[in-house]
Amino acid sequence: MTQTTASAPQSTGPRLSRRGFLASASLTAGAFTFGFNMLAPQAVLAQAAAPEVNAWVVIRPDETVTIRIARTEMGQGSLTGLAQLVAEELECDWAQVRFELVNPARNRSRQNVWRDLSTGGSRAIRGSHDYVRRGGATARAMLVQAAANGWGVAPAECSVTKGVIVHAASGRRTTYGAVAVAAAAITPPEQVALKDPKTWTIAGQPLKRLDTLDKLNGSLVYGPDFTLPGMLVAVPRSCPVHGGKLKSFDAAAIASRRGVKQVLRVDDATVAVVADTFWRAKSALDALPIVWDEGGNATASSETIAASLREGLSAEKAYVGNRIGDAKGVLAQAARVIEADYGYPYQNHAPMEILSATVRWSAQRCEMWGPTQVADAALDEMAKAAGLPATACEVHTMRIGGSFGRRLYTDYVRIATLIAKQLPDTPVKMMWTREEDMAQGQYHPVTQCRLRASLDNAGEVQALHMRLSGQSIFAYHAPSRITAEGGDPIVYQGLVAEGAEMALGYTFPHLLVDHAMRNPHVRPGAWRGVNLNQNAVYLECFIDELAHAAGQDPLAFRRKLMARHPKHLAVLEAAAKGIGWDSPAPAGRHRGLAQIMGFGSYVAAAAEVSVTDGKLSIHRIVAATDPGHVVNPQQVETQITGSFVYGLSAMLYGECTVKDGRIEQQNFDTYNVMRLDEMPQVEVITMPSGGFWGGVGEPTIAVAAPAVLNAVFAATGKRVRQLPLKNTPL
Repeated sequence: MTQTTASAPQSTGPRLSRRGFLASASLTAGAFTFGFNMLAPQAVLAQAAAPEVNAWVVIRPDETVTIRIARTEMGQGSLTGLAQLVAEELECDWAQVRFELVNPARNRSRQNVWRDLSTGGSRAIRGSHDYVRRGGATARAMLVQAAANGWGVAPAECSVTKGVIVHAASGRRTTYGAVAVAAAAITPPEQVALKDPKTWTIAGQPLKRLDTLDKLNGSLVYGPDFTLPGMLVAVPRSCPVHGGKLKSFDAAAIASRRGVKQVLRVDDATVAVVADTFWRAKSALDALPIVWDEGGNATASSETIAASLREGLSAEKAYVGNRIGDAKGVLAQAARVIEADYGYPYQNHAPMEILSATVRWSAQRCEMWGPTQVADAALDEMAKAAGLPATACEVHTMRIGGSFGRRLYTDYVRIATLIAKQLPDTPVKMMWTREEDMAQGQYHPVTQCRLRASLDNAGEVQALHMRLSGQSIFAYHAPSRITAEGGDPIVYQGLVAEGAEMALGYTFPHLLVDHAMRNPHVRPGAWRGVNLNQNAVYLECFIDELAHAAGQDPLAFRRKLMARHPKHLAVLEAAAKGIGWDSPAPAGRHRGLAQIMGFGSYVAAAAEVSVTDGKLSIHRIVAATDPGHVVNPQQVETQITGSFVYGLSAMLYGECTVKDGRIEQQNFDTYNVMRLDEMPQVEVITMPSGGFWGGVGEPTIAVAAPAVLNAVFAATGKRVRQLPLKNTPL
């Protein structure tokens, strides 16, 4: 078990831009500038021919080891973790490791040797750990075989340390760089043994990230920074009411503006202005007279959507996600029933890097340079829009400045390609404004939940019924995944039966969890943590309500319900111990707990807050996580800390409201986010128990809000049942 503490720094003094700081730093700090050259950029690596030992490993004569990374890097650090897994089995020198990103065209041309290129659902490491480790182990076996062949000895007589192969009996030595060419010609072994994680020396260590230096010196090119010779910039605008159409626009009104090249109808809902710079395109688009056919959805509002969801709370028809016994029957006969309704709003992903893609189309070939979480899907979307076979298309994947699930969807790729198709042989960078990003999101689905439970005379739960009402992500994006009975299985994340990767951590004699699907016109999407977020709020806040109704300590109450769920209970106990649950809180402070299982990991949080004159201060959060295995403890800790920034920001402020069919929030002035001075001290406890591989990036987001909300109740006696917290006076 490891524990770390992270505190938010306090910001004072004049503001300085990232690039401004880096420019001044490079001029004034010679040692700092020197450090940037220690990690060669990918472009330099690509210029030097080197033998490929196998699909995952390339080794140059100078001993540089390039590890190929297939999964998307969005700032979460999985790139380094995956490289550690390969390097561990390879037995190379970590100081010599570099990386190279794989694109989907290359993967397909090699029969998908790198397998899944997507990153979502915290699957970057947990979904590929086995085969990337085998890639490293296979390369090691081939390199050792090459050395053994040269010496005329058995491979079993040789050992490797940091890329140096030694024949024990004779003392002969060679290096990976010296035998890489010969190794590349060897037939890979069909079976390789993987190391016991207990023996890891590279994996499992808090190593520095491989992808940091070019961010620090400002040389990393993000999607909006990318340029090509002769490139134009397109800024699109789609109907602000989802489902609406583009009726007309007056291109002549802006045709003479400086820099404007074309005004294009992109599809039946989108117009775009193409100019020589972003600002000229945006300014012209702002001045363009546009008439929308908003359709029937223009009458929708937050109030009408909420009314539809409230109707679903008591509807007869619902899809069952988890059932034990006869909860409805027991509740109908119970003498004491506790009931509460909760709600969770639409939320925008709001990544700092806006959506963009640069596309060059010709009648023979189409290429895209841009960030995406789903490179294969982006390639297919681009090929479809380009009217070309996928074999004539290529997506050059880029690292991403935040995504949180937004780039799982390829709508922006389609728009960028349709624009470029109208400007043959000209590279066009399509860029959304922040306002367009807010208006055209794939929002965290809006839901409500009614919870009803019966307590016996001893304060024990007899039955629990959770009725979820709200949107289905699958119904919009993947209707083929809706079950034959009409249900969406991901609605129940954190609430399903034992044995699943998001299993409920409590045992009730009678249980019913069901869902009344209600799908408003606003597009839903996977927002970091997906349905686990609201389900954790609903479940953990209501469990807290039951504990107080029973007159019992919330931790002691949970312990009884969790007796059959030792891993759930272990992280909860660790968080409670870390916060000092069994000792009095400092004067004026109050505590709350929450736990859940999500994305294969067991997570819990304990919060300590105070409320003074109606103002909430979150002082401490202790987070405990059991993901089975930890590849890079430092990255796990920073991911967990960052997840609390995201989760608490959503709890405090995150809300997208609907008026006249459109999202009202247009930028960060109306869609607030957490500031540094609001961030609590976060203490992270990692307690990997082994035997399974869980995710890290998303699970702990879910326990941020309920732990704090339960602490708020302890401080004020008020239940917050509708998020965000800003709407509830304390």
